Amino acid sequence: MNLAKVVGTIVATQKNPNFVGCKLLICDVCTPDGVLTGSEVVAIDTVGAGENDYVLIVSEGNSSRQAMGRKDAPIDSTVVGIVDRVDTGSSTLVVL
Repeated sequence: MNLAKVVGTIVATQKNPNFVGCKLLICDVCTPDGVLTGSEVVAIDTVGAGENDYVLIVSEGNSSRQAMGRKDAPIDSTVVGIVDRVDTGSSTLVVL
């Protein structure tokens, strides 16, 4: 599981039938203090996230498919949570 910031969306009128009705988000993986790494992934949104939200993404195929409830779908990454706050020993990232 990774912490990431939603930096964009993807619109695709032609896509795999498993993706019909799904929102596709571009997520930039970040450090716990919110610094973006430049490592972007496309993830299916399951929680209603939007641009500039900090989210939790699962980037393992089987876990992503389970989160979507679609065991045979070609899914690599899924947004499974919207982050309100990250506390570490040295800092706090509040993103409300």
